[in-house]
Amino acid sequence: MYLENKSDLDLKSPAAAPGLQGRSSLRTAEAVAGGYGEVAGNFGGLRLLEGFSGRIESQKLQQASARSPGNCVMHAEDRQSFSMVNFLKGNTNQTERSPLIRFSQDDSITYMTLYEGEETWDNNSLELDRRCRLGSEVTSLSLSRSSSTEKDPLDVHLNFKLSNSVRSCISIFKIACIFTFVVLMSLFFSMYPDRDNPWRMLAVSPTESFSLNLTDFRDNALLKLQVGGPFVSGMVDLTNEEYILIQVEQTEEAGPRRRRVIYNWTIPLHSERSDQVITTKTFEMLSSDPIIITVQAFVQDNSMVPLSMTHQSLYVTRERQVVIAAVILGGVYVLIIFEIVHRTLAAMLGSLAALAALAMIGDRPSLSTVVEWIDYETLALLFGMMILVAIFSETGFFDYCAVKAYQLSRGKVWPMIIILCLIAAILSAFLDNVTTMMLFTPVTIRLCEVLNLDPRHVLIAEVIFTNIGGAATAVGDPPNVIIVSNQDLRKSGIDFASFTGYMFLGICLVLLTSFPFLRLLYWNKKLYNKESSEIVELRHEIRVWRQTAQRISPASREETAVKCLLMQKVLNLESVLRKQLKTFQRQISQEDKNWENNIQELHKKNRITDRVLLVKCISVLGVVIFMFFLNSFVPSIHLELGWIAIFGALWLLVLADIQDFEIILHRVEWATLLFFAALFVLMKALAQLQLIDYIGVQTALLIKAVPEEQRLAMAIILVMWVSALASSLIDNIPFTATMIPVLINLSQDADVNLPIKPLIFALAMGACLGGNGTLIGASANVVCAGIAEQHGYGFSFMEFFRLGFPMMLMTCTIGMCYLLATIIGLGWTL
Repeated sequence: MYLENKSDLDLKSPAAAPGLQGRSSLRTAEAVAGGYGEVAGNFGGLRLLEGFSGRIESQKLQQASARSPGNCVMHAEDRQSFSMVNFLKGNTNQTERSPLIRFSQDDSITYMTLYEGEETWDNNSLELDRRCRLGSEVTSLSLSRSSSTEKDPLDVHLNFKLSNSVRSCISIFKIACIFTFVVLMSLFFSMYPDRDNPWRMLAVSPTESFSLNLTDFRDNALLKLQVGGPFVSGMVDLTNEEYILIQVEQTEEAGPRRRRVIYNWTIPLHSERSDQVITTKTFEMLSSDPIIITVQAFVQDNSMVPLSMTHQSLYVTRERQVVIAAVILGGVYVLIIFEIVHRTLAAMLGSLAALAALAMIGDRPSLSTVVEWIDYETLALLFGMMILVAIFSETGFFDYCAVKAYQLSRGKVWPMIIILCLIAAILSAFLDNVTTMMLFTPVTIRLCEVLNLDPRHVLIAEVIFTNIGGAATAVGDPPNVIIVSNQDLRKSGIDFASFTGYMFLGICLVLLTSFPFLRLLYWNKKLYNKESSEIVELRHEIRVWRQTAQRISPASREETAVKCLLMQKVLNLESVLRKQLKTFQRQISQEDKNWENNIQELHKKNRITDRVLLVKCISVLGVVIFMFFLNSFVPSIHLELGWIAIFGALWLLVLADIQDFEIILHRVEWATLLFFAALFVLMKALAQLQLIDYIGVQTALLIKAVPEEQRLAMAIILVMWVSALASSLIDNIPFTATMIPVLINLSQDADVNLPIKPLIFALAMGACLGGNGTLIGASANVVCAGIAEQHGYGFSFMEFFRLGFPMMLMTCTIGMCYLLATIIGLGWTL
């Protein structure tokens, strides 16, 4: 077997390349790793090759190495119960006779031939170097992995050592528990049918009403009504004289006494009668006695109002639904925080549990309803920008930008970090945070590799300031877009100009105080790698090659052979690494004093590789960014951000004339897209379980309990911190959409008497800045972590939490002080 592009996949032995393979080999490894996409599971790594190479006598090893070059890939002792050769062959009594892979046995050594055909490699020394001799190397590697004290911090998640048997038992127990959970949730979900109550079409007027008598009802159940019609979304306008009145009545006969409960639900009508809005409300019933629903319209012209209505019986109280939702959300966070499973799988498990809970309470959604819960605009934006960035990276532009930033900072670390964070904050104020991080993450990684820095700390700082900068304008963060787009809030005077003007001043103050606090947080952080840049790069290259090998599932003989070649590459590089570590003397400097001499060398290594493609990429990306701006200010352009990103990806694919389309698709972060899809379903299901509504109602009750003279200040503090903490745990988009009508109704309550603008600004400040609290608090955090993981620099939930949560507390405190000082202290009317 041979690889078609031999220059792209360097598999030379250490003898042929005793030193570092170079940056070109590292970029090749990253390209191969990106080609196989996100790690969907651990295929065992070297366990595929461990276990079949035991203690081989030195004489047998020398014998094996002296054999024909076509028969020296693997060896195993006949005494072992498990053999990699048997695994590959599928049967110990049969011999593989494929022209691609051939097995033969001699004494206690088994050989696998990767190529056998008309052409021979015996006379070609270059091909001889590419043979896979994995016998003693695998044995030494497996022993070194278990006994070496030089452990990579990215690969070690526990501070204590466990024996292999204990780890194996823990792994089996984890898999058994998760599998049992999945089976149980699947059974619970399948035991209950979809809610099949059809929609009733009706028309009401001031003179004609509609009545419905419900008899099939359980004790202590909830009645969920969904009504569709030309309603006003959001605010309940008390001055509106046209509305729909829905009356829910139930009479309970308990012996000689009778109890009667009546609920009145008022829904204001839209003046144009055009838009169809579906609204939902849940009522607590007393018993299983019949329920009478009466619908009547109050309009000025006595015209008929068309409506649609459906009902559903829920068998669990609101309090229990909230408890179930909180347990599910807590379980998802436990899986992510302790890295029990990948965050994508954790979101999927949480979505399954939430759907099963909805089914058990009698509100199981259909498949089409679950699909509608997914925000496809966000997924389209992510997918389009991933395609653009994947093609852009082929030009070498990111490497070139890294060298320029290195030159601009004059080799100093903190000026470079401040420049990057400031630029990211400014761009995110006008662009979507996800777009900003997708453009900045590859540049930052290359720059940190040039400066021998750990990219994880720099990336976390960048994404934190991206979320801060996004709160400055009405288009920088999705919660701000939801607030400005609300028609009811526009009537209250919250438009693009007033919102941006007030928030911009506050965020500038937050930014000024954030840079010193960031320096304080990073005071004891070792930004520089503890080893030389050559060793760090070699470790990263080994990690990327190993991940590439793990991502190959040996489903065919060809894939098995390629995986063996990649593992040979890992063994050769680890041998080179051990030699360098023996002669290495630790030297760490906080400033590259020879930066001027290194600039010319860096310019030679990091050049623009394809200027024509670079011009095409910059042109298309410029048009896409311009359309992003135009979409925010020109309402006549009927294109959402997702459509603009998709169109930009199509334009660049046509202009770039991509022949191998699968290479581009392999660089798409499919695991990140799947994570967002599962997260959307999870958050919508938690909203159906009354969790978000419960948070809003409890916040309103706390505000009402405060004395009137302190109510405004306390309301700002409560809304600010509840929004920040909630946005750290759940998606801030559905939370913001839920809190807006709660705050509007609270401001219209005559007993509360609070202005709406301070509450909305507190909501915006808390929802945007709260995204820095956890890794899944904001979309930009997840995207940055996914891209960094693809490049071999992934950071965990706790690594982000240690830096992001203190920054969230500090920025929210400064934002709260700004709101209180301007509204309470200075008395701004806004």
